[in-house]
Amino acid sequence: MKREEALEFIKERVDEENIVKHMLATEAVMRGLARKLEPEKEEEWGLVGLFHDGDYSSEVPVEKQGILVSEWLNEVGYEICDNIKRAMAAHNAENTGVEPESKMDWGLFCCDSLTGLIIATALVRPDKKLAEVKVKSVRKKFKQPSFAAGTRREDIKMCEEKLGLSLDEFIAISLDAIQGISDELGL
Repeated sequence: MKREEALEFIKERVDEENIVKHMLATEAVMRGLARKLEPEKEEEWGLVGLFHDGDYSSEVPVEKQGILVSEWLNEVGYEICDNIKRAMAAHNAENTGVEPESKMDWGLFCCDSLTGLIIATALVRPDKKLAEVKVKSVRKKFKQPSFAAGTRREDIKMCEEKLGLSLDEFIAISLDAIQGISDELGL
């Protein structure tokens, strides 16, 4: 599946613009992580990021979020590799029961919440621009539990153990990736 087809599929299925933007940000981060950890798998990592919340909606039971999107893709003729299916299901391990195993699984699991923290950090700036956000400012907000309170900070911190990246390096890779698509995100 080409990226353009994947993006078209997402935009047809997901009504909420902020969820689409979150998936674009996650795709960018996953590509950045792949370039660092498994460069030969960048396309797979990118697709995982782009599709991972394609079934996130109030109509989909939480235990099916991250799973149903693969079924929808199959229904329209796209066969999704097992490792991509697994990563999408594992990013919602608490509800699906599918635990992250591979670096790709853990990359998605750890970065899913970080994308929101980075974007929230940009949105509280007077200019609301990602270009002005620094690793230091994300770290400062990371230390404030009341800021972006839904951010799963413990999941993000697992980057150290599961991906072998320090928190600062993980934030830097993620921030750089998201800044690279700031025009698409309108930030």
